[in-house]
Amino acid sequence: MGAGFSGEVATYYARHRRGYPPEVLDALVGAFGLGPGDTVVDLGCGTGQLSLPLAARVGAVIGVDPEPDMLALARQAAHNTARPDAARPDATWLLGDDSDLPALGRLLGDRMIGALTVAVAIHFMDRDALFRAVRPMLRPGGGIAVVTNGAPLWLQDAEWSRVLRECLERLIGHPVTGTCQTDGAGRLRNRDALVRAGYRYAESLVEYDAPLTIDDMVGGVFSAMSADRLPSTPDRATFTEEVRDALGGRDRVTERVRVWLQFGTTGSARSGRPSASGRTRPA
Repeated sequence: MGAGFSGEVATYYARHRRGYPPEVLDALVGAFGLGPGDTVVDLGCGTGQLSLPLAARVGAVIGVDPEPDMLALARQAAHNTARPDAARPDATWLLGDDSDLPALGRLLGDRMIGALTVAVAIHFMDRDALFRAVRPMLRPGGGIAVVTNGAPLWLQDAEWSRVLRECLERLIGHPVTGTCQTDGAGRLRNRDALVRAGYRYAESLVEYDAPLTIDDMVGGVFSAMSADRLPSTPDRATFTEEVRDALGGRDRVTERVRVWLQFGTTGSARSGRPSASGRTRPA
């Protein structure tokens, strides 16, 4: 990530990136037997889309990200989402990246973690080094979860996605092909790296349909750009209207969201784990 996800890009990320349905949290908790006594490290936490709901299921979450603006918005979200009559999610926010895991392990000392999560950020990391480095930090039955929150908006198998891609390519002047390693090839790299590091592998898929507004569609695109490549404010407004017009004036479409969870688990699990073909389709 780095400084490219600063400023307005971080704001787009906080406002327009999807969160996670309860079924995803259920899968994470079940895979590692997580509970109130566990600490989870959410690496590449961004603005807290996974960290905060997960913090309500476990003892504490440590959100780690290399972008200060992302962490500032995560802290703000943690404050805003806590009801006056409810306990605030136990979340701590640290500036860092995957290369800082050994230092975090030294800070934790003898305190082991229940899981390390990496949600829509593994393509920025050295998988092999990361999966080896975190292993001594994991309690028995704990592990790593690599989470993919749907395919990029511009690469989905839907008419609205093709329209978005065409408009985006006119905006930036070249073809858009980036997968963020969310495709089958990316998941294969995750699986192979987890197996090489000695983890037991399993995966699960949560699928659901959800409305996607034009503002969220466009905001999601801008959240994936580096700050220095973000179009001017007038150009962003023009792009939004071009997308809306190309979609026949519609204000929203339906997105088929596929959340892949890839688990690498250590031995002596506290509870059962999902099978390699486990699937959930929330209503």
